[in-house]
Amino acid sequence: MTLQGRLKLATRVGDYQRQRWHRGKIKGQSDLIYKNGVFYLIVIQGVPEEKEYDPVGVLGIDLGIENITVDSDREIFESENIENTRQRYFRLRKILQHIGPRSANGKLRKISGKERRFKKDTNHCLSKYIISKAKGTARAIRIENLKYIRSRSRVTVKSQRDRQSKWAFGQLRQFLTYKAKSEGVPLRVIDPKNTSRECPKCQYVDKKNRNKNQFECLQCGYRDMADYVAAINIAARAAVKHPIVADLISSYKPPILIGGS
Repeated sequence: MTLQGRLKLATRVGDYQRQRWHRGKIKGQSDLIYKNGVFYLIVIQGVPEEKEYDPVGVLGIDLGIENITVDSDREIFESENIENTRQRYFRLRKILQHIGPRSANGKLRKISGKERRFKKDTNHCLSKYIISKAKGTARAIRIENLKYIRSRSRVTVKSQRDRQSKWAFGQLRQFLTYKAKSEGVPLRVIDPKNTSRECPKCQYVDKKNRNKNQFECLQCGYRDMADYVAAINIAARAAVKHPIVADLISSYKPPILIGGS
């Protein structure tokens, strides 16, 4: 309703929203937002959850600093591109902070908003890909408990600490959870204790098995990338009847890199 009465205006709906419009039920709440000369209509839509299917295997997901995710298929989502973007925003903030608060505050808020949207979009795309992959292969997802991910990760270099603290791990977990429910993908959280220290071949556990990004079992000599070993162990802790570890480590597969620069 306007001062001139009720108006009927044309709307433009994105392809993503259009495809999902028929799946949900309008809850009766919407917000009209005016930003940078454009009106946005935000409509709340409830999407019914699909019934969980009976999985025929498990996809283990390990989250870390060097690589945002590594799964038990040895597929790696690299953080190099993400780190380059973070560094660019960091340099811009540093320059603006030297200019002075009055002239820089507005630009600093814009940079903060862009960085936040970049993280959200990355987490959205990554979680969507993981859920789609699991559903396409009729597998369940097992992910480590992210509650203590920062305290578990030992980083001594200042740049690594800053890099670690800047990523929205909780948001990624949230996206994975609600997307899994929406698609009927079984997702469970497991205890991450010793996932990167336990040998997936002989089950020997020792903190010395892991040396930075590499894993080498002190007992049987099994060697591999530490994040991949953790992903295997996460998958193996699932309560399924199908053999996991033996199949995963029986033959070497070269890493598949996604998300790199």
